[in-house]
Amino acid sequence: MAFLPIVDLDSGGVIAVEASTAHRPGTGHSGHHSGPVPGDRDPGYSDQTPYGDHAPAYGDHTPRHGGHTPAYGGHTPEYGELTPGYGNQASGYRDQTPGHGDQASGYGNQASGYRDQTPGYGEPAPGYGALGGAPRGSVGGRDISPTVAAAHAAAREEALLPLVLSVPSGAVIEGSAAMAPLHEAMRATKRRPREVILVVGGDFAAEDRRALLVGMDGLRTIGYLVALGGLGASHLPLDLIADAAPYAAVLSPGLVDRIPGDARRNSVGEAIARMATGMGVHVLAPGVRDEAQLAALRRWGVRLAQGPLLAPLDWRPSHGRVRVPLPVAVDEPEQPSFADLGPRVQEFLMPAVTLDLGATAENVVDALGTEPSITSVILVDEFQRPTGSVDRSRFLLSIAGPYGHALHAKKPAHRLADPPRVVPKTTPAIAAMQLAGKDAARVYDDLVVVDEVGRCMGIVHVGDLIRHAAGVGSAR
Repeated sequence: MAFLPIVDLDSGGVIAVEASTAHRPGTGHSGHHSGPVPGDRDPGYSDQTPYGDHAPAYGDHTPRHGGHTPAYGGHTPEYGELTPGYGNQASGYRDQTPGHGDQASGYGNQASGYRDQTPGYGEPAPGYGALGGAPRGSVGGRDISPTVAAAHAAAREEALLPLVLSVPSGAVIEGSAAMAPLHEAMRATKRRPREVILVVGGDFAAEDRRALLVGMDGLRTIGYLVALGGLGASHLPLDLIADAAPYAAVLSPGLVDRIPGDARRNSVGEAIARMATGMGVHVLAPGVRDEAQLAALRRWGVRLAQGPLLAPLDWRPSHGRVRVPLPVAVDEPEQPSFADLGPRVQEFLMPAVTLDLGATAENVVDALGTEPSITSVILVDEFQRPTGSVDRSRFLLSIAGPYGHALHAKKPAHRLADPPRVVPKTTPAIAAMQLAGKDAARVYDDLVVVDEVGRCMGIVHVGDLIRHAAGVGSAR
């Protein structure tokens, strides 16, 4: 089992952890197997689970609170509860397509590691897990047991940072029956969907496109952050980014491996990165192995990266900070803003570390201790709506003060929390900065970004907004 940090190149902090059965240090890079690495599979998951070979369709399962999702009635389903209609629609589109099973692709039995199969792509650098997506042409791409095993392994490792998991597009197209084990794993490991980024990878047939979009919408309704993987080397049409509106676009590891030396691949990567950034989508580059690649990614505006350059292959969530080389100053003209009002706060969105409203101050200490770059912990209610914001500096001052631990450790954390500073995801960055400046005592507190029904999507660092405004001002 490999744990690979997703690094914010601006702050140098780890914002999420990828858990993958694709590659572990000490094993061969290209060896394939028919499931997760032995010993990494959760003993409770197998034929004994309530899903197994008889996974229920969405229509066969009634949510505990009335069966309404936020889009249809303002209710967020619990982990493992199935969104009405999503699975049956997706599978209905698929069932009307003859021969789809031979064309859909995913991880399946090739979950042991991504290896780009395009002639001339060469050997991608090892150590980037499975973010690139499944190999093209793979068969049986609906098996998500490696994803489930990775989720359980992350729970055993006590990884408190947001989790990144790869899922095959075939499973998303299949709908509820294929995705039910993942929902159950989230419930069993007490992991909130809002803390999980699902990277959908692998090729799919053109006739399955609508089913894939329906499936991704269903996952978003449950609360997952959804990303598209393998861009630049897989058969994913680029206009799918516009239709799917993912949280992040993940470049193909094979593409990253060829930059900046291959001018043609360099142009492809830059075009995808700038297109995704223009749509307000984060860009993640896996498999970064040298500083020349990192410099090229920074020029493209890529902010999230992962690879051997940033952390060793035996990295674990408990190891703390990673190494991020400083950027080299270059004189290049700044690209003009793509909209008159500037970018929305969603473009600066970072995954939030969230805890239940009833969490104790000791739970917050544990969460803040996992990674120094965590600036806040957001307290959410049962519907994932933010109810409190715990600022790192003020909270630790309270705990570290005289008798602080004795007074607060076992008591609810909301006693030390401030009201969350909430902004809708469509708020322009300039307007968000104006909101941050209204309270002089909390100017640099993180802003909490919410969706249309008030659920927490993540946080925005005010420093990122200031850096953006300063960059636009200097360009003028």
